[in-house]
Amino acid sequence: MIGTHTESFPEIREAVRRLCADFPGEYWQKLDRERAYPTEFVRALTEAGFLSVLIPEEYGGSGLGLQAATAVLEEVHRSGCNGGACHAQMYTMGTVLKHGSAEQKQRYLPKVASGELRLQAFGVTEPTAGTDTTRIRTFARKEGDKYVVNGQKIWISRAEHSDLMVLLVRTTPREECAKPSGGMSVLLVDMREALGRGLTIRPIRTMLNHATTELFFDDLEVPAENLIGEEGKGFKYILSGMNAERILIASECIGDGRFFIDRATAYATDRSVFGRAIGENQGIQFPIARAYVQLSAAAEMVDKAARMFDEGQNGGTEANMAKMLASEASWYAADMCIQTHGGFGFAEEYDIERKFRETRLYQVAPISTNLILSHVATHALGLPKSF
Repeated sequence: MIGTHTESFPEIREAVRRLCADFPGEYWQKLDRERAYPTEFVRALTEAGFLSVLIPEEYGGSGLGLQAATAVLEEVHRSGCNGGACHAQMYTMGTVLKHGSAEQKQRYLPKVASGELRLQAFGVTEPTAGTDTTRIRTFARKEGDKYVVNGQKIWISRAEHSDLMVLLVRTTPREECAKPSGGMSVLLVDMREALGRGLTIRPIRTMLNHATTELFFDDLEVPAENLIGEEGKGFKYILSGMNAERILIASECIGDGRFFIDRATAYATDRSVFGRAIGENQGIQFPIARAYVQLSAAAEMVDKAARMFDEGQNGGTEANMAKMLASEASWYAADMCIQTHGGFGFAEEYDIERKFRETRLYQVAPISTNLILSHVATHALGLPKSF
């Protein structure tokens, strides 16, 4: 492949490439037209053990770290596939692995690792709160040996294709808490039992095939034993998953960027206009080279953030910076690739326009670029908060 950097986990990467070769652009284009879920692709990743890399061996996983997981998702995206259908199964592990009880881990993790259970839904965002998670309103009222949940979530991906959901709720009203982040708790919801018994899922059609939904909770009963960790400390628990999420999404952006650079380089070499390859023209060359430079720098930041996460360091700022740099580098590469291909970049059969739409998402979600800049300003530079 063009411009391959010094790769970590080369055997994992090669195995992912071989698997992805069975799911070419035509497979994803058909799903895109039908707005269908890539069931076969997710099953293949599960059976190969790639979605359980973070689960300890004692529960049936590989027991590897986040650096291995980033290698998996980078190669998925560089191959032209899309990990958005299943990447949450990796980063939701942070919440369960670090804060779940021994009984919860034993009950769920082996089945998640084997594929018997799907843990894809991460229920945090709400219509009135957006990125201000401390203002969520979904409330879980304790009644004996159960919680009764009422409220609403939005932009929850894969809810229709998940057996379990990590759900952030309020268990104490915000105004009664000493800190805005207090009074929140995490519940592990069994979606199979919840549907039709207090949970309603409504699909949201968007510009890309991302299985996005809106959730409504009307007196949904969740067993109290499904509380993860201690009541009222849920915000801290969710952060365990959020940092992993940002690093993993950043690795997907690196993969997307490499996909665009590979495609643009090959096209610029093969395409002849005015009697010579268009890649001979600096107007074509330089944007491709710039995309490579930017992506290479972003990849180093992603590697650093993943390494810090695996070492147990407090790398929240690095996770945010990695996500911002990678998303912006992949978006520049996407725009460059369209420009290099000209009209053919808009043709479905070239598969550029699909990936173009997919990678644009990551400057907005899972955290917007502006909020990352705000985090860096206050946490790294010591500037006063702007909100």
